[in-house]
Amino acid sequence: MPKKFIKKYMPDPNTIREHKHLKIFGSLLNKPNLWLLNRKSAPGAFAVGLFCAWVPIPFQMVLAAGLAILFNVNIPVSVALVWITNPITMPIFFYAAYWLGTKILNTPTHDFTFELTWHWLESSLATIGPPFLLGCLVIGVTFSIVGYFTIKQLWFSSIKKRWKKRKA
Repeated sequence: MPKKFIKKYMPDPNTIREHKHLKIFGSLLNKPNLWLLNRKSAPGAFAVGLFCAWVPIPFQMVLAAGLAILFNVNIPVSVALVWITNPITMPIFFYAAYWLGTKILNTPTHDFTFELTWHWLESSLATIGPPFLLGCLVIGVTFSIVGYFTIKQLWFSSIKKRWKKRKA
């Protein structure tokens, strides 16, 4: 597991505790596992971060931090993984979620043009909302499970390799 590589880019816990958006969590940020990168906190952090990346709401990072606290997993990794869906990748990923949702619900895809208006949002929720939200849920849960077990396996392989190296 590239623990040293990840730790090199992790921010200081004190800096994060003082962040204006994370101050709402108060003393909950004092649990050591929220800041340590170990075999229990890393896979869970990947699961939380990958799931939250597919939740189509603003402030996904705050949701990821809240879930990381709830599940006692690494906050920086959880929050960083949310950025998989960023303004550049979001249209592609969310269209894929919509497409998957239409396939699961066996409904036709609707042609639409995005408008940044409340009226468009209200009218679109009835047509594209259900398949889009279902697709986001399915992909989020799938990525979360795959991420969890992949990191768990990578961590185990890394430990196994170090033990073999020690024996030699």
